[in-house]
Amino acid sequence: MRFSVYQVSRKGGREKNEDRMGYCYTRDSGLFALADGMGGHPEGEVASQLALQTLAAMFQRDAKPILKDPMRFLHDAIIAGHHQLIRYATEKALIDTPRTTIVACVLQGNAAYWAHCGDSRLYLVRGDKLIARTRDHSYSELQQTMSQVVPMDERFNRNVLFTCLGSPGKPVVDTVGPLILQQHDRIMLCSDGLWGTVTDDIITQQLTTRSISDAVPELVEQALRKGGVKSDNVTVLSVEWEAAEDMEVSTISTQTLGDEVFASTIQASISGAGSDPDELDDAEIERSIREINEAIQRSSQHQKKS
Repeated sequence: MRFSVYQVSRKGGREKNEDRMGYCYTRDSGLFALADGMGGHPEGEVASQLALQTLAAMFQRDAKPILKDPMRFLHDAIIAGHHQLIRYATEKALIDTPRTTIVACVLQGNAAYWAHCGDSRLYLVRGDKLIARTRDHSYSELQQTMSQVVPMDERFNRNVLFTCLGSPGKPVVDTVGPLILQQHDRIMLCSDGLWGTVTDDIITQQLTTRSISDAVPELVEQALRKGGVKSDNVTVLSVEWEAAEDMEVSTISTQTLGDEVFASTIQASISGAGSDPDELDDAEIERSIREINEAIQRSSQHQKKS
């Protein structure tokens, strides 16, 4: 595989940044993910971090060096992240469970697979066209879709979601793939802090006419300007497939990696992930890592039974 990555996260007008992003890869498979911890619930930054940790740990376990079933992996890993949040809240005796949205994409062979829960989005552009975009799990997006069939008068706030990780009910996880990639296809994952103020047309125009190292920071700056002093966290991770060398982005070629080599930018623990390190002591960090390992083992046992 050969791909370029550009990523940025800005706090905006919020007290803290509850968004998390990162990627992992082996010689023949890559995982790219972004999570947006939800305000109004406790420890949003922990929710997003734990969700990504779970994805990364399961990817490390299963990609040897490819995933046998990328679609099933994405679904099962996202659900495992959800169960991890429920256990975390139970052990800490929290009245409410930390919650997060998530969007994740696997690039393997010459194809892309992706899944999401909530309203963090994936965009895929080719040439000068928007080829694909995830559909938010929000009442406003559902209303927009349904209104094409049945007229609906009531308007919903775009921030009201009907599913997420950490919710009382089983999360809704939408999966797509495989979509065959072409050279220079661009995939962008982003939190709602971006698309909430920058339109799809502008996102598409920027991604199709500029390099990702120019387009992404410009889009983020536009979102922050339009969001003003109350701007949400804005986080973007963009990938160009089979990209040429670019000094301003990380261009990665995995051809020389061994079968068991695994690389990740997703931190292994919550400490140092942008939250206050004093909020979690060493015992809690170790417990979080142990819980993730236990969740992976349970997932393995479940897959063997099924």
